Amino acid sequence: MSVTKNGPRPFTVIVEGNIGSGKTTFLNHFNQYEDVCVLAEPIEMWRNCQGHNLLGLMYQDIKKWSFTFQSYVQLTMLQHHTKQTSCPVKLMERSIYSARYCFVEKMKQDGLLPEASAAVIEKHFDWIQDYANVDVDLVVYLRTTPEVVYDRMMERNRQEEKAVSLDYLKALHQIHEDWLYHKTLFKVPAPVIVLDADLDKSLIREEYLKCEPHILVSTKA
Repeated sequence: MSVTKNGPRPFTVIVEGNIGSGKTTFLNHFNQYEDVCVLAEPIEMWRNCQGHNLLGLMYQDIKKWSFTFQSYVQLTMLQHHTKQTSCPVKLMERSIYSARYCFVEKMKQDGLLPEASAAVIEKHFDWIQDYANVDVDLVVYLRTTPEVVYDRMMERNRQEEKAVSLDYLKALHQIHEDWLYHKTLFKVPAPVIVLDADLDKSLIREEYLKCEPHILVSTKA
């Protein structure tokens, strides 16, 4: 367990990367360990907010629904950050940090999120950092190339992602690179491990094994 200004919490790892970078596969690998609390991205919550598919609405009309969707994403990711668990390790798919630093930032760059709406999200984000227990101990960056993740996205064929273009993935990739690899865009919340996530599923397990000593260290106590 780690101790922060808000008290004790599990050793917290966030798994970051582009759409289709293999985050779910990575989490599934660590789901075999009973001492690891694995929290997948809450997509089903985004698809059903009191009967409304906010994920689908956002992809249908991103300019109209960007604020509504990102506000709810921030809430659901905050719920994951603050979720109580008896496990010594918490492994999260994405975080409030990538929600703000990657996806909200992309919407701002594209002019899809009005300045006033962005200001509300940022004020909420700042408050969360000051008053909620959202510290993390490690970032795993699943580094990919946009062409690879585009092919994977087409193969898995999620209805909401049909409108996502290769150009969008390229731009999102660059934001991830500047944030987590070059570390020139935003503050990185924890040390970063970079994995080659372009590898095929038959080979990627070796990359996952590299992470185990860093992620499972708190389970050995």
